[in-house]
Amino acid sequence: MIMHEGWLKAAFEDGVFVLKLCGDVRLTLCATLDNEAQRLAAMPGLRSVIIDLRDTTNVDSTALGFLAKVAIAVQGRIEHPPTIVADHPDIQRMLDIMGFSRYFFLTTSPASEPDTLADLPQVDSDKEELQQRILESHRILMRMSEHNRQEFQPLVELLEAEEAKSSQ
Repeated sequence: MIMHEGWLKAAFEDGVFVLKLCGDVRLTLCATLDNEAQRLAAMPGLRSVIIDLRDTTNVDSTALGFLAKVAIAVQGRIEHPPTIVADHPDIQRMLDIMGFSRYFFLTTSPASEPDTLADLPQVDSDKEELQQRILESHRILMRMSEHNRQEFQPLVELLEAEEAKSSQ
């Protein structure tokens, strides 16, 4: 199977923010995902959030961590948990195993869809910023479930050790 580089689209309509992930979504998009999470935390008029993964072929753990950050960013600001729309069985299984159902409403089809979605420009980050984002993302995932803590603890410890070495 051919993997296509990932990209993001978004729309904000009638208080509903839709973030659509497409293709192979990896750490190269984490700065863009982080910006969207921060923007959502302060977005006036926000009533609900939908994350659409139906056109996603793959989502790496760094990107998943920033999706979790979206849920954290809007917690207490919207009435219901954000929705993740995923129709691929492998992605559904991954979301379930990683504990996303505790933070999101998971479904296979959205209640509604915006008329148009705009491409989000990719935000670039240097190596140090990227490492910080990878570390933040995996720390968020570790707090979501015991499974994630066990899964990502070695990576987080390795990244923290590298960070400590580079700051000396």
